[in-house]
Amino acid sequence: MLYTVIRENSYQDSINLMLLTNKISALPGVTETQIMMGTDANKDIFKSAGLLTAEAESANPSDMMIVLNAQDEATVQLALEEIEKSLNDISSKKSASKAREVHNWTAALEASPDANIALISIPGVYAASEIENALNNGLHAFVFSDNVSEDDEVRLKKLAHEKGLLLMGPDCGTAIIGGVPFAFTNHVRTGNIGLVGASGTGLQEVTSLIDQLGGGVCHAIGTGGHDLSEEVGALTMKDAIVGLASYDPASVLVVISKPPAKTVRDEVVELLHSIDKPVVALFLGEAPTAHSGNVYFAHTLAETARLAVDLAAGRDAAPRYASEPRNTVTSILPGDKRIVGLYSGGTLASEAAMLIKEAMPSENSGKKEHGFVMQSERIEIIDLGDDVYTQGKPHPMIDPSTRIQFIGEKAVLPETGIVLLDIVLGEGSSLDMVDALAPAITEALSAAKEQGRPLYFVATICGTTSDPQNYEQQRDILEAAGVLVEESNVQATRLALQLIGADIPAEAEKAVMRYEGATVFVPSASAAVTQLLTTQPRVVNIGVAGFAEAIPHAVQFDWRLTAGGNLKLIRLLSEVRKREALQEENQVIIDDYKNAAPYLMDVVQASTVIPELNGKVLLHAGPPLAYGDMTGPMQGSCVGAALFEGWATNEADARELLEKGGVQFMPCHFVRAVGPMGGITSAHMPVLVVENKLKGNRAFCTMNEGIGKVLRFGAFDEEVVTRLAWMRDTLGPVLSRALQTIEGGLNLSVIIAKAITMGDEFHQRNIAASLLFLKELTPAIVSLDIDEDKKKSVIEFLAKTDQFFLNVMMATGKAIVDGARTSEHGTVVTTMTRNGKDFGIRVSGMGDEWFTAPVNTPQGLFFTGFTQDDANPDIGDSAITETIGVGAMAMIAAPGVVRFVGAGGFEDALQTSNDMAEICIAHNPNWTIPTWDFKGAVLGIDICKVVETGITPLINTGIAHKNAGVGQVGAGTVHAPLACFEKALVAYAQKMGIDADKR
Repeated sequence: MLYTVIRENSYQDSINLMLLTNKISALPGVTETQIMMGTDANKDIFKSAGLLTAEAESANPSDMMIVLNAQDEATVQLALEEIEKSLNDISSKKSASKAREVHNWTAALEASPDANIALISIPGVYAASEIENALNNGLHAFVFSDNVSEDDEVRLKKLAHEKGLLLMGPDCGTAIIGGVPFAFTNHVRTGNIGLVGASGTGLQEVTSLIDQLGGGVCHAIGTGGHDLSEEVGALTMKDAIVGLASYDPASVLVVISKPPAKTVRDEVVELLHSIDKPVVALFLGEAPTAHSGNVYFAHTLAETARLAVDLAAGRDAAPRYASEPRNTVTSILPGDKRIVGLYSGGTLASEAAMLIKEAMPSENSGKKEHGFVMQSERIEIIDLGDDVYTQGKPHPMIDPSTRIQFIGEKAVLPETGIVLLDIVLGEGSSLDMVDALAPAITEALSAAKEQGRPLYFVATICGTTSDPQNYEQQRDILEAAGVLVEESNVQATRLALQLIGADIPAEAEKAVMRYEGATVFVPSASAAVTQLLTTQPRVVNIGVAGFAEAIPHAVQFDWRLTAGGNLKLIRLLSEVRKREALQEENQVIIDDYKNAAPYLMDVVQASTVIPELNGKVLLHAGPPLAYGDMTGPMQGSCVGAALFEGWATNEADARELLEKGGVQFMPCHFVRAVGPMGGITSAHMPVLVVENKLKGNRAFCTMNEGIGKVLRFGAFDEEVVTRLAWMRDTLGPVLSRALQTIEGGLNLSVIIAKAITMGDEFHQRNIAASLLFLKELTPAIVSLDIDEDKKKSVIEFLAKTDQFFLNVMMATGKAIVDGARTSEHGTVVTTMTRNGKDFGIRVSGMGDEWFTAPVNTPQGLFFTGFTQDDANPDIGDSAITETIGVGAMAMIAAPGVVRFVGAGGFEDALQTSNDMAEICIAHNPNWTIPTWDFKGAVLGIDICKVVETGITPLINTGIAHKNAGVGQVGAGTVHAPLACFEKALVAYAQKMGIDADKR
């Protein structure tokens, strides 16, 4: 039976998940399992395996899909526990890694400001964006990722060339830069041979043999296997050749390529003839008969290494090189016996097939399907690293299971006489490959012996004694298992042929002929390439964390799917960020936020400053909304406002008036106002008047009603209406008169700066700010020539209303953002609000346009007798506080409130603020937070950063009961929906004339 578990937003790199799949598949009771990220390509793999369930079909690219075919739910539970344990182990290993971890490009370049190369090993469909980021940040790129489109490879290699950078890859498995190994690479001596290779295992074989022959390597630059195609035109190889030609320590160059396009091959050879250093060139599949000028043409990987070592030592190239096997053939197998090659290295498999074809030209190679490099009557050469065998499984250099399976299937066949293997050592490869293969080999040999049939295992080891696995130890283990081990792939292939009575033709002597062809101008190497070759690489590792282990001082970019894997949004992000003016435009908004000067000027009846409040008009929180679409508490607030204004004398009449359209509604934000929770504001309600003296604009907000049954949470009984009348007739006028005694108004920036250091975050906790406000206003209130009872009632109300300053802060936030909104440029969020149905944002570059998505329901702690089921979807304009960087954005400032809103402990608060910093442009130096090492509150939510990271602003909020009249039932947090920000990015890009479908 199939069981499916989807872990949302739980990214792991494919290698981790492949190894985990193998581990879980081996559990008792598990028939089959597959664990992958929810990309379309991975769903195709699930489908072909018969594992694509409806739940997996609906997964997002950032979700982890776990599908198990298991005997019962108990087995599934055990499997899930093992998955959780394994993922935790991966996390622990990452935490213990010596590489510094970052989560975005800004942090990566801050951690390593002199970084000069990015190692990219993320899923290929997303790699192009990160390659472009690396190049645009001035870094060379080594790209292990495959499945990058041909168009992207051509475009990005042209970009790299224009910038004087090297793009090594995509699908580049090997490089040695200044002695530092990249991806699948062997540890070799340092020396004077510089290599460029469009072949990963080809580079590994040649560099390992150079080491075994006593030579050394200064650099081995991989280009990716498609570099010498007609379309790419050897862009990376040519730039690397030019770089090594001007690099003095490289006295000999080596060029290796899988079969190239003829015209491109000739262009490369022409360039090689134009430099003044000896070059060894191997174009796999060619059988050269002579050398030409300074270019020495090799036939095999082994000959390439020998030529390079001789030339590097100042010796003449030998006319030919012997390649006799170490092991001697004493008897020839019967004529019906076959050679089966089970290779992990594609280039080594191709070289073996080439040599066998030369030795046995009558053998028809047949169709090259299912990873077969050669398939005939007596020969099978299989590349087990081919895509057909690695879809959803680790590469055979990493995991031996596929090769063990093939040994079990092929070695038992009576016609199999020889199993030919390559063992590739080095960084990235399995540390216990030989230990894992040896039992399968021993078992196969024992079975053959019992049956009285001859069977040989012949192997070549690509590696050195300095590799983590140690060449000599691996050779000893193989020989103890009965394997005939050769020093090179050529020797192993010859031995296999000799065992069936064949042999490769003797290499003809090669003379060095005079070169009579054309030459080309060789430009100087770019400054960036010269620096790369002359200094230790400083690496940002994006993807597989294991690749950073062998690289000194690497910064680990803990990559996550950009924009949730949405390729259209990824392209938009890339294009939007190319706008040179964007950073400057955003800085204008940030400066307006930082330099805002909010002052509380007055408290007045709303209609005196909001002329739209004429007749039966109510303001509400959030984006535009009809009464019929309002949730219970907002409708309840409307009922209370109607009773307060005298439009009705009871609930029934008020509801009839509202339901029949007798009241006009408009958002607070349309008239420079904000309102808490329901946000309902009517003509005679007193509002705070805050002026931003930087821009001269004003903003308004109703006053906080205190706790208990209050209008903002949907209550509307007599107590609520009576309090509203007192606020209109007493609280508002008293505060107004007191404020008139303070010349220029009350400076709110000072109160905010003080209160944030005292534990306020200005959404759920306002105790310090409310007391500071009371401290400032009390002397003025006391001095007023009014009834003492009024003074006393006002002071007592302020003293016991801990949240009074919240509404002041809301008006402050509105004044700040409206001041900045006078500049309609950039990607900074200038409004966040919600109405119980929709969450809405505005963006600096899009003016008054709303971008909405269905609102979420808060999660948190509830008062006694209430549960999550009672919670109303989020409402209120109070998210204006988070818009300007406080509230939940500054959770770390208020550890006293963290547990109340259900966020956990101090570490959770710290993580929250750190996460929020990732989606903001700056910090506000005016509002520094002691518990955050005096960093300023975050500032400037950037829609690009939100879409890129998938991190959405967190909002601290009160939780209203979903039914009108009940009131507040708890407090918690809620995330803004990502869709708002995605819509805003698309609209902004369109406004900038950016076509998401054009590259």
